[in-house]
Amino acid sequence: MKAVSIKEPGGPEVLEWVDVDDPAPAAGEVVIDVVASALNRADVMQRYGLYPLQSGTSPYPGLEVSGRVSALGEGVTGWQVGDEVCALLTGGGYAQKTAVPAGQLLPVPKGIGLVEAAALPEAVATVWSNIVMTAHLKKGETFLVHGGAGGVGTFAIQIAKALGARVVTTVGGPEKAARARELGADVTIDYRTEDFAEHGPYDVILDVVGGSYLERNVRSLAPDGRLVVIGLQDGLEANLNLAELVFKRLSVHGTTLRTRSKEQKAEIIAQVRDEVWPMIESGAVGLVIDQRLPMSQAAEAHRLMEAGGHVGKILLVNTAASL
Repeated sequence: MKAVSIKEPGGPEVLEWVDVDDPAPAAGEVVIDVVASALNRADVMQRYGLYPLQSGTSPYPGLEVSGRVSALGEGVTGWQVGDEVCALLTGGGYAQKTAVPAGQLLPVPKGIGLVEAAALPEAVATVWSNIVMTAHLKKGETFLVHGGAGGVGTFAIQIAKALGARVVTTVGGPEKAARARELGADVTIDYRTEDFAEHGPYDVILDVVGGSYLERNVRSLAPDGRLVVIGLQDGLEANLNLAELVFKRLSVHGTTLRTRSKEQKAEIIAQVRDEVWPMIESGAVGLVIDQRLPMSQAAEAHRLMEAGGHVGKILLVNTAASL
C-alpha cells in the first residue's frame, strides 16, 4: 500500500507518498481500506517532531479515517468485512489501509457520505469528551470555544448549541464570524481586535490556544467555571492566579485524546454513537468541510492548514479507493 511518511521533522515538504507494508489486524482490531482521512493540528505537530508517539503507534500521521472494513482480527464481533465505517485512530490515517481497535469504529451516520464521514471521529470525540464528559456543560450555561472556525470549533459550536448552551466563540475576521453565527454561535469575538475576557463570564471554556490565554481564560470564568485546555498553539507556559481558582471554585483541565487508552477511547466512542450521531442524523449538527485533496497531496493540505484561512475540516481522499 501507499502512505504518507514523514522523512524528517520539518515543513510540509517532508511529507512523502511512499510504498509501505500493509497492516495486519491484531486481536481485537480491524483493518480498514481507507477512503479518506482528515487533517488535525496534531498532524502538524507530529510533522515538526513536537508530538512524541506512544510505543506501537503507526508512524504515519492521521487521527481519523473513513472506509470499508477489509479484515477482522481475532475476537472482533459486531462488524463484518465490507461494513462502511469511520474510526478514531492513534495514528496511521494518511494511508490506503489502517488497523484500529474495533472499539474505536463508528458506523457512517445516515445522510452522510463515506468520504465526508472522515471529518467526524477525532473532532466530535474531542468535543464530546471535553465539554460533556470532562466539563459537564449544562443547558442554559454560557460556553466559550476558542477558534470557532476550526475543525474542532465548528463542531463545538453546534454540539453546545444542541445541548442548550449559550455559545460564544473567538474567530479571526468577519467572514469567519459570519460562518460561526450560521452554525449557531450567539456571540462572535474577533480575537484580533477584541478581548474575549470582556464578554464573560463563561461557565465552560474550551481552549485550543494555551499560552497567554490561560490568565484571561481563568479571569473570565464564572464561579464554579470549568476550563479545558486541549491545544498549545500559543506556547507551553503561562501565569496562573491561584487565588481566582480558590475563591471562585474553578476547575482547570488539560487533556489530549490521542494518548488515552483504547478502553477510554472506546467509552468516548460509545457515547458519541449514542448521543452525537442522533444530532448529526437529525441535522442539528452538520459537517463543515473546506477542502478535499488527494492523499498524495498531503503537503499542500498541510500548507493550507497552517495558512489558517480554512473553515472547518480539510480532507485527504484516497483516489485509488472505490468511492
